[in-house]
Amino acid sequence: MSTIFGTSTAAFFERSLMDLTALRKQAEDTQAEMSTGQRLQRSSDDPVAASRLRQLARAGVFDDIDTAATNRATTDLTLTDTALSQFASIVTRLQELTTQAANSTVNDSQRAGIGEEIAQLRGSLVALANSRDGNGNALFGGESAADAYTLDASGNATYAGTSAAGTISIGGGQSVARGVTGPEFLQFQSGGGTVDLLAMTKALADDLKSGAGGVATANAALTALGDGLNAITTAQTVVGSRLNWIDLNTERRTTLSEMRTTEQTEVGGADLTESIARLQNTMLVLQASQASFAKLANLSLFSVLN
Repeated sequence: MSTIFGTSTAAFFERSLMDLTALRKQAEDTQAEMSTGQRLQRSSDDPVAASRLRQLARAGVFDDIDTAATNRATTDLTLTDTALSQFASIVTRLQELTTQAANSTVNDSQRAGIGEEIAQLRGSLVALANSRDGNGNALFGGESAADAYTLDASGNATYAGTSAAGTISIGGGQSVARGVTGPEFLQFQSGGGTVDLLAMTKALADDLKSGAGGVATANAALTALGDGLNAITTAQTVVGSRLNWIDLNTERRTTLSEMRTTEQTEVGGADLTESIARLQNTMLVLQASQASFAKLANLSLFSVLN
């Protein structure tokens, strides 16, 4: 009998302790769920849901990468658009000065003064052509890190960049060119041939300053400047369309991100109200079980006989 009694008592204590331990763990899991806001604390809680959450998390990481790349492309294209606006303003001023020089009432001395200002504006054009992007690379030099244009001893500008601007992936299998190269808008068709804006404005300034350039030179330059302004405007249109394309992709990515967040909440998120109710119920059962165990553990045959 003593063996049966001892075995039954040990089994009772072991089973009771297992039950109490399970209740405590359930309470701890519920508390962790409430503090983290996540229903799943480990993959074994729901393997299928845990797998889906990992997929969503990976998608979120790639989305962060695409967002950083998109921000860089937006920054570079915005800088490009701003610089092109400045190019357009300078060319507009060059047109005004050249129109003055084309006036037959203007003498050579006055044209020389106009030539000096045109030379200064041409220097501004070169400086703009060598603008830098957000990473310090040549804005209009394609993928070159150095200056887009170099000047020789005579002040002639030569393009030193790559043939095309670099492209940036913006997610969803889409990519966009981060800018335009200098030759794409500083070289254009005019009068049946290719004209380089930097070379043309230098020649115009030199001719006006030397007195060799007169009404005919100024009139010819006016036509080229008009075509040059059109080339700049066209480049602005291209840059603007790329920015719009980025905006559309950003909206799509934002929508997908919101959908992903909603799904993450549905798959792995915890319902705080339900968690609180479950914790209260678990604690109530735990306390009752502890009280019952303590009372039963103190019982003996003598207690029954008495």
